[in-house]
Amino acid sequence: MQIGLIGLGKMGGNMRERLRNAGHEVVGYDTNPAVSDVADLADLVQKLEAPRAVWVMVPAGAATQSVVDDLSELLSPGDLVVDGGNSRWTDDEKHAEELGKRGIGFVDAGVSGGIWGLKNGYALMVGGDTEHVERLKPVFDALKPEGPYGFVHAGKVGAGHFSKMVHNGIEYAMMQAYAEGWELLEKADSVDNVREVFRSWQEGTVIRSWLLDLAVNALDEDQHLDKLRGYAEDSGEGRWTVEAAIDNAVPLPAITASLFARFASRQDDSPQMKMIAALRNQFGGHAVESARR
Repeated sequence: MQIGLIGLGKMGGNMRERLRNAGHEVVGYDTNPAVSDVADLADLVQKLEAPRAVWVMVPAGAATQSVVDDLSELLSPGDLVVDGGNSRWTDDEKHAEELGKRGIGFVDAGVSGGIWGLKNGYALMVGGDTEHVERLKPVFDALKPEGPYGFVHAGKVGAGHFSKMVHNGIEYAMMQAYAEGWELLEKADSVDNVREVFRSWQEGTVIRSWLLDLAVNALDEDQHLDKLRGYAEDSGEGRWTVEAAIDNAVPLPAITASLFARFASRQDDSPQMKMIAALRNQFGGHAVESARR
């Protein structure tokens, strides 16, 4: 299948490579000419055969809106746009309406896998009309992990990003639990090998997970996380998850507390946030702040 891909950063660049490895033709555009296949969006659209499919992998908000606006002018009726960034689901509904007036289809795809996706595949949560999703199935099949899992048509437009948002809210809470346990172990006088305690949990326990594996990776690189400052950003989805919980009157005490813990990390050098920062760097390549000397 032929597809255009806009945004060739840490995620988009690896997705282009994975799709090409699966035999698909990918025309990529990025504002960085060193990695771009074409000079601009108009050139990308010209190189695609109608009906076109264009996948957008740029930051949520203004950047995505700008690309959607440009594509609405460049694409033709029957073409299809996929937003694979971390957009808010309400923006998906807006984009689908805007593009639909021009006869252009829209699909939202929540994508999880971070910097490991090239090797392991990406978990995909998709929203949109069935005909549009089915048209993109060869691309989804190439990006997802091998086996029966890793892809879901979650519902109508917005369902993909809403599902990814909840996924990330759960991720917040899981990372916070590992971080709290790590800090308590580090404080206990009787425990003198916290890293190996974490490693021992990787097999045969109910809390084993990929996040636990990544925590062990981080501790192998920096046993006591002394090189990191206890500061962790939030990417937005945690806030949106809590807002959605309020709108739907659903109690989310663990997820809400984990979000507030990140806010607290910006007020002092939190030991727990060293682990959160280390985990975010491990799975997503997110920037970390060095410890102040």
